[in-house]
Amino acid sequence: MSAAYWEAFFDLHRDLPREGPGEPADVAWAADVAGVRPDARICDAACGPGADIAALLAAAPQGHVTAMDKVEAFVAQAQARHGQDPRTDIRTGDMSKITGPYDLIWCAGAVYFLGVTEALRLWRKALAPQGTIAFSQPCWFTDTPSEAARAGWADYPAMTDEAGLQAHITKAGYHCLASRRLSDAAWEGYYSPLDARIAKLRPGATGDLAAVLDEAEAEAALWRAERATFGYTLCVVRPA
Repeated sequence: MSAAYWEAFFDLHRDLPREGPGEPADVAWAADVAGVRPDARICDAACGPGADIAALLAAAPQGHVTAMDKVEAFVAQAQARHGQDPRTDIRTGDMSKITGPYDLIWCAGAVYFLGVTEALRLWRKALAPQGTIAFSQPCWFTDTPSEAARAGWADYPAMTDEAGLQAHITKAGYHCLASRRLSDAAWEGYYSPLDARIAKLRPGATGDLAAVLDEAEAEAALWRAERATFGYTLCVVRPA
């Protein structure tokens, strides 16, 4: 992608509350399943603009959250929101190089950049004893997704169904404590603010900006039309 495309992309995504589907209830559920202690050490891997930091701190009020992302613009947003809290360390960083030790590694919607098996294997050395990983991953919910759905996910040919996701977890040497699908509210928590941002930028948009807005509109429309056939599954896993 050209520099102009990425400039337009970040113009669209600037100051959005989230960079993907999710809600505080996801964090609370995962923390409960994992048995997160009040003083837990948590890593928010690929934290984006910091949408989940408050919920992670709520799950471990006497703990500490290290949040990292490769995109400096997102890190700056997260720092503006939560950087004054002494329980946080928000930095630019590569999620493939997490060191730890952490009681919980949280990764919302970004494991697919590394691959499920690969990420879990990389992060094992960063876990404290009895540590857990919670991550959400796109999955097919049907054996017969529509052509439109397949086309929408063409850039991610490794996408599998939930049984395939469990197989990747097992292959990495982990046990899945529990899993659940993200709710419609979690998706709308991302797409509704995105819709509003698109509407604000649409008048007079041309070139790369118009293309970025079109792509985002099409993505949201696809999920709303095909949400029974795909979505994100949130898994809480621990080394076997």
